[in-house]
Amino acid sequence: MLASTFSRWLAYRGVHYGWVVAAVAFLAMLSSSAALGLPGVLLRPLGESYGWNTEQISSALAVRFLLFGLMAPFSAIFMARYGLRNVMCVALTLVATGLILATGMTALWQLFMLWGVMLGIGSGLTALVLAAVVANRWFDARRGLVIGMLTASSATGQLIFLPIGAWLVEHYGWRMAIAPVFAFCLAVALLAALFVRSHPADIGLLPYGAKPAEKPSVEPVNADSGAAAVPPPSAPVPLGRALLTPFTQLYSVRKSSTFWVLFGTFFICGLSTNGLIQTHFISLCSDFGLSAIPAASVLAMMGAFDFVGTILSGWLSDRYDNRKLLFWYYGLRGLSLFWLPHSEFSLYGLSLFAMFYGLDWIATVPPTVKLAGQAFGRDRAPLIFGWIFAGHQLGAATAAYGAGTVRTLLLTYSPALYAAGTACLIAAAAVFIIRRPAAKPADLTIQRA
Repeated sequence: MLASTFSRWLAYRGVHYGWVVAAVAFLAMLSSSAALGLPGVLLRPLGESYGWNTEQISSALAVRFLLFGLMAPFSAIFMARYGLRNVMCVALTLVATGLILATGMTALWQLFMLWGVMLGIGSGLTALVLAAVVANRWFDARRGLVIGMLTASSATGQLIFLPIGAWLVEHYGWRMAIAPVFAFCLAVALLAALFVRSHPADIGLLPYGAKPAEKPSVEPVNADSGAAAVPPPSAPVPLGRALLTPFTQLYSVRKSSTFWVLFGTFFICGLSTNGLIQTHFISLCSDFGLSAIPAASVLAMMGAFDFVGTILSGWLSDRYDNRKLLFWYYGLRGLSLFWLPHSEFSLYGLSLFAMFYGLDWIATVPPTVKLAGQAFGRDRAPLIFGWIFAGHQLGAATAAYGAGTVRTLLLTYSPALYAAGTACLIAAAAVFIIRRPAAKPADLTIQRA
């Protein structure tokens, strides 16, 4: 009832309720991003507290990235079956629980369970598929903008929470650094319970920008609705069969060169961002005498540039060849990674890196989503993009573990940075294997208003 009342209040003032749902989704993705990024601040404090080396801690963080990605193809199934509200609340509660229980852990296997399994599954339920579902269900216009804004939430989480976490680590210890993210996750779960609904029809609305003639004759029935005015036309698909759908969709594109190029380039995207820089950047800076607070501030600076770059990328993806956009994004990222070991970690050098790297940190997402939509159509694209996103997190897991192993064995991160930079240049060239579509079909992201 609160959502319906608030919706009418907003409608009277000319505001569509879809923006409220998008705002809560933004906060949910922001909190998951903050939870994923926080261990990067805690890498060295955990090692000092428990005697674990970088490779051991990175192994647990690699599990987190792996599960984060593998949940993506199934999160859309859970959202369709149980509703956006329920999935978001469960996911945020799982993340918060994994964070707070870690303050009492005593063994490495507990780190694997709490920050590997629980954080991986919880954050995976509120990953990029959530952005795609919200944009598709609640918006017929401005979808590209919505995708860009929701994707930029990862930058905002980094911008807000990492400097705070670094300051708390330095002044009060690593356990206290968990408290802000824990509290924020629970607060957003409460907002989701109060305001999120799965479909506009649940509160008597059309999607933003939809014409009245497009209103469906049968309103959807889902877990977010208190009751259904019209019964569903048939019995729901059993959960076991529904969970097979992502695998059947994956099988259907097994021979598609477009799928494998997008999967491979997104693997490199995850390898060169979440797994490498987000996880190891603060530890890398400490090797050059830079303490956690200024290092986290550089990450926050990247987040600020990424926020702008990702929203701009959503706008550009509606107007230009998405392959050319990905070429520039991956190319600039690769060159910036080659530059980082030679930046001398001075204010000027790190600022230059933060600008070029930050502008295209997550800017690859809108063009990748757009290309998936053009290749596979509106109905199939969300699940197929879930597998492409799984590739992103497989790359992140590879870099999280691989860079940690390189640091433990060679006492330097430089080989990992050069390898990631080379991979980005390969991705920049590979995107042109994708054929430019002859016509513009309905896609996953946006139709111009």
